[in-house]
Parts: sequence; structure tokens; C-alpha cells
Amino acid sequence: RHRGEVYSVSFSLDGTTLASASEDGTVKLWDVATKQNIATLYGHTGAINSVAFSPDGKTLASGSRDGTVKLWDVATKQNIATFKGHTDSVNSVSFSPDGQTLASGGGLEIALWDVLTGSKKHTLTGRMGSVRSVSFSPDGQTLASGSSDGTVRLWDVLMGSEKQILTGHTDYVESVSFSPDGQTLASGSYDGTVRLWDVVTGSEKQTLTGHRGPVNSASFSPDGQTLASGSYDGAVRLWDVVTGSEKQTLTHTDWVNSVSFSPDGQTLASGSYDGAVRLWDVPTGSEKQTAHGAYGFCQ
Repeated sequence: RHRGEVYSVSFSLDGTTLASASEDGTVKLWDVATKQNIATLYGHTGAINSVAFSPDGKTLASGSRDGTVKLWDVATKQNIATFKGHTDSVNSVSFSPDGQTLASGGGLEIALWDVLTGSKKHTLTGRMGSVRSVSFSPDGQTLASGSSDGTVRLWDVLMGSEKQILTGHTDYVESVSFSPDGQTLASGSYDGTVRLWDVVTGSEKQTLTGHRGPVNSASFSPDGQTLASGSYDGAVRLWDVVTGSEKQTLTHTDWVNSVSFSPDGQTLASGSYDGAVRLWDVPTGSEKQTAHGAYGFCQ
């Protein structure tokens, strides 16, 4: 397993590779089929808060407390670019759907980078707290952000301007995620709730309650019918998006920092405070494998 907390997990778009980012300053790549650790990526000088695959699966982005964003070639496992410009920890990274823009959030700003040239397209700032999470809409025209002041903000990517502020959370917003159809935004907060927002109107559709601690991560299934949330209470909860009812609770032994669905929606990965990456069978709710460092996924 990692030698520190696992802060972020992300599947490649073909579902064959899982990336995990850790407090230990490394990114690990896992072969989902063989359950083996196929690479450990070194280069950051601080904990790594976030990882994201490019849409074509060829590039991995990582954001770190060292204030940099790194791009990695998935095939060669080499660091191919480093974006510098943040003056604070980079808490979240997200690729645009066309793979040409990378958003990184940290401190009081969001940077939009040209992936090919490494130049900064826009710096998004407003009267907000520290940026904890960023996520592109499926059409790439809107970026959502969650911050420490409890707000969720929607940004116009082309103009680099703020479109809307969604208020309702009473503490840090640690996670934002669009539904596959782009109509709904989910936000997870330290206030222990997950909220679902109508992206068009900005109104709150539902508040999902059940976690007994801060919610660190929320992620939609590929069909948009299920939402997974991970919390400091040690639980991963699966919610019915239409009814807002809880479908299943998957129990960790420690804080859950990150959740991510496989592209086929059959597997859920979760990253935890104990340094483990767990894979769950979504239909049954049973644990499939636990990743323990160089020894691969061990049951």
C-alpha cells in the first residue's frame, strides 16, 4: 500500500488502469485486471492531492502540495511537463473533455492550462475561500469549483468568468462532480451532506444525509443513476440519484478520501486514510480487492 493516506483515485477511460495519489508524494498505477502495481511515479516534493487521466488515457495529471501540476506519459511512466504558477497547494486537477485544457485549483485561484504548450489560458479568482475541488462539465463549457467558504461556483471556461454561486453548504466543499448528462452537479462537504444542484437554474434539488462525518468525495456512476460518496465516517455510501435514497453502505476501516467509478460502472475504487486502495463490486456491494503497495491487490 502507499506509505501515507490515499487522497485521490482515478480510473483510465478504458478501465484497465487505476491511478492512486498519496500523502507519501507518489502516484501509483495499478493494472485492474491483474491487480498488480505496474508503476510508481516519483517527482513531486510534497503530498499529492489529486490525479486525473486525460480523455484519451495517454496522459495523467497530478496536483501536489508542492504547488505544481505534473503531466505523466502513461505508456513510458515519464514526467513530460510541470506547470508552475500556484503559490499554494494544488488540491484538485481536472481535464476538459477534449483533453486540451487542464484545470487546477488551490489557494484562492483556479488555473486553466493549455495542455500542449503549458501556458496559462486563464486565472479564475473571486471572493471565495481556498479552492478544494474542480470539475469540468461534460460539454467542457463550464467548470465547477468547491471551496473552503462553503460555496460552489460555476465558471465560463471560454471567458474565464464566474457564472453562478451556489450556496447551501455550511462548511468546506471538498468535492464537485457533474452528472454524465451535465444537468446535475453533486457537491460533498465537511458539513456531512451531499447536495445535488440543478446546473441550469442553480437551485438545490436534493440534500443527501446519512454520513456521520465530513464528505470528502462524491462521484456519479457512468449511467448517472447512482452517486457514490466517501466520508471521514469510514463509509462509502451509494445513493439513488432520482429518489435521493441510500442504496448501499460499503464499510472501510478508516477515513475515505476519494471514490471513483470504473467506466462500465461495475466497480468502485476508494482511497483511504490507511493507505489502501479498495475495489468494490457495485451490484453486490462486496469488496473485490484491496491494493497493498508493491504486492498488488491482496484480498
